Amino acid sequence: MELKDRVVVVTGGASGIGQAMCRRFTREGVRGIVVADLNGDGAAKVAEEIGGFAVTVDVGVEEEINRLVQETEKRYGPIDLFCSNAAIGSEGDPLSTPLKVWQDQWQVNVMAHVYAVRAVLPGMLERGEGYLLHTSSMAGILTSLGMLQYAVTKHAVVGLAEWLSITYGNRGIRVSCLCPLGVRTPMLGDPNSPFARAVAGTIREPEEVADMVMDAITEERFLILTDEIAQVWMERKTQDLERWLRGMRRLEEKIEAEMTLAEDKVQQ
Repeated sequence: MELKDRVVVVTGGASGIGQAMCRRFTREGVRGIVVADLNGDGAAKVAEEIGGFAVTVDVGVEEEINRLVQETEKRYGPIDLFCSNAAIGSEGDPLSTPLKVWQDQWQVNVMAHVYAVRAVLPGMLERGEGYLLHTSSMAGILTSLGMLQYAVTKHAVVGLAEWLSITYGNRGIRVSCLCPLGVRTPMLGDPNSPFARAVAGTIREPEEVADMVMDAITEERFLILTDEIAQVWMERKTQDLERWLRGMRRLEEKIEAEMTLAEDKVQQ
């Protein structure tokens, strides 16, 4: 899909990858772009910079997504590309993590994507074209050490995106699934930490990822990876799952040991 004269919505657009995508899409000559974020001030700042429209929205609430779509259509007309990009994450395990943390991440990381599809897909099907971009993570394909709820919800996003592509691909609906490795955003944390050095691959800038997304949309390509090593890791997992699981256990032990050593040095 070419984005010139198109209408685009980006959730999580106030910072990180979302902000970079808003800027990148604007350079393509879009007719209208909506910067949607829970951080209303941040969204307004980005929108002012790029000549877009800001909407403060809690994507985990279906009524809020419906309002976002209605305000966009009232201002610009039908939505051509909806980017479900907003996400939250935290450390956690199944025993000590409160169920509210699970529910919050499920709502933002998964149901927000479902709400967006419910809001925009009928119109896209009626017009015979439309584009859905779902931001997942390599944690949604390979899992993530420590961040259990994030890994589970991001797996769900990949499953949703695949299903949509299969089911509606022959009806004019294009779907892309963005699965980045390490990107220099607040969610990454310290890029020099043992965790980041072990599993994040080459740390990309958000602007680099936005360029990759734009290339994939132009090509109408489903899977968007941000590091060649990700493909290698995916192939290792599928070729020998038991070996991959053993390797991940060893990696987790190594990271825990390095983190303990670093903490001991700080205390000294």
